[in-house]
Amino acid sequence: MVLEYNEGRVLNMDIKTLLLVLIPIIVAIISSYLTYFFTVKSRKTEVMLRFKEEKYSNLLVLLQGFVGRTTSGELKKRFFEEQYKSWLYCSDGVVKAINDMVQLVINSRGNTPDAESGRKAVGNIVIEMRKDLLGNTKLTSEDFQYTDVIEG
Repeated sequence: MVLEYNEGRVLNMDIKTLLLVLIPIIVAIISSYLTYFFTVKSRKTEVMLRFKEEKYSNLLVLLQGFVGRTTSGELKKRFFEEQYKSWLYCSDGVVKAINDMVQLVINSRGNTPDAESGRKAVGNIVIEMRKDLLGNTKLTSEDFQYTDVIEG
């Protein structure tokens, strides 16, 4: 291959030499971009996971307002405030599990819901949160139990 410049000078460069120069440069640029891309993606995922973990933790603590002797109107109100916010970041499974529990409360019309149904609803919320955070879990809704602490 012969390349000609404006000034009439001729530069003899074969394709092999050109590729030996260009390929390492191209590979370096591509590998730098990929490293940057995956680093940013990893950090973004890590930040989102921490955010969800904190918010899910808040929701779980506020679930005490619906369970056993810790039932409290104030905790329920705070739970619903957190629930509304959670629509922005919760997985579909978590939203549906919370909705199922809320529907159980609505259906009880002020009476105490069936204890077993309540435990299952709360357990399903925890299961869905674990799936969202961990990807999978072998636990079932029966593996999670709230314990009433009686002062006295």
